[in-house]
Amino acid sequence: MSQVLSDFDDATLRAVDRIAPAAKRKRADFIRQAVKDAIFREETARMRETYRLQPDSAEDADSWDLPKEWDGDAPERNKA
Repeated sequence: MSQVLSDFDDATLRAVDRIAPAAKRKRADFIRQAVKDAIFREETARMRETYRLQPDSAEDADSWDLPKEWDGDAPERNKA
């Protein structure tokens, strides 16, 4: 795993330490998850903007509204 050195202002670091104290090794996990969440939000926003600028047309879109057409290939679930 690569390491990244990052600087935080005092108020931000105090807030992080309240939530995920460094002594319990939670700070790094918290920061990693926060970065992953931020990346996901950014990727989702970009995809949303792309579809807003060029939406699918009814002719180009796959027909996901007819599940009986593709249900036969789906694995069986919740068999008890």
